Amino acid sequence: MSAAWWSPVAPCTPQVCVAGGGPLVGPLRRLVRYAAGLAVLLAGVAVSVPAGRWCRPARRDALIRWWVRAVTASFGVHVVTPPMPQRRPAGVLVVSNHVSWLDILLVAAVCPGRMLAKREVAAWPVVGRLAVRGGTLFIDRERIRALPGTVAEIAEALRGGATVVAFPEGSTWCGREEGRFRPAVFQAALDAGVPVRPVVIRYRLAGGEPTTAPAFVGDDTLLASLRRVVATRGLIAEVTVDQEIPVGAYADRRALARAVRRAPASRP
Repeated sequence: MSAAWWSPVAPCTPQVCVAGGGPLVGPLRRLVRYAAGLAVLLAGVAVSVPAGRWCRPARRDALIRWWVRAVTASFGVHVVTPPMPQRRPAGVLVVSNHVSWLDILLVAAVCPGRMLAKREVAAWPVVGRLAVRGGTLFIDRERIRALPGTVAEIAEALRGGATVVAFPEGSTWCGREEGRFRPAVFQAALDAGVPVRPVVIRYRLAGGEPTTAPAFVGDDTLLASLRRVVATRGLIAEVTVDQEIPVGAYADRRALARAVRRAPASRP
């Protein structure tokens, strides 16, 4: 996963940070998970166009939540969501820490919205097509001059009442270590005058111990991360949604980014 010199890069690597030797399922269970996950993904592609055209927003969001939970369950991931604060119908910027490709599905399960993703995601098999159809906003990390335009596009979507989801660490981390929130995306919330809602994702095993098995870091490949997820027994993804943070009390995007990073849900 290469990036331009100005892009944030986590020090995490699969060789150093990704733990092995945890409880695993057998080959037959892995095969069943692969087949089930692929089937649900393809079903999502098949229904995404009619659902986007003919479903009301509330119904569409309900279908998205059901579908992403079906995908994660197919791959053997149990999603735990503590009680969530009341959602708002108006625009809101949802931000989350970033560990794995699974994070995109997990946030969509609790806060469906327009994702902000790196341009390369559009080329991913199956998932890329769904991202495009779902109105994903893409950021070109190779062209720093394009960033103001991307921020303006996000702000416009927020003003229009959209929920926009971003991962402001700018890179994936293993989960044992975390990066600071980069401030650029928070400028969009300030420009649009909408609040920020923090989401925190943590992965653990059935016994409660943290795990880095789902991590997608460094020179890791999507397939290698998927293999670890499918092979892990008792993988649990815990998704915590915090209260909204109004932006009016913060002088600039950096102060807002620091405040969101310090939100209660972000603490271990």
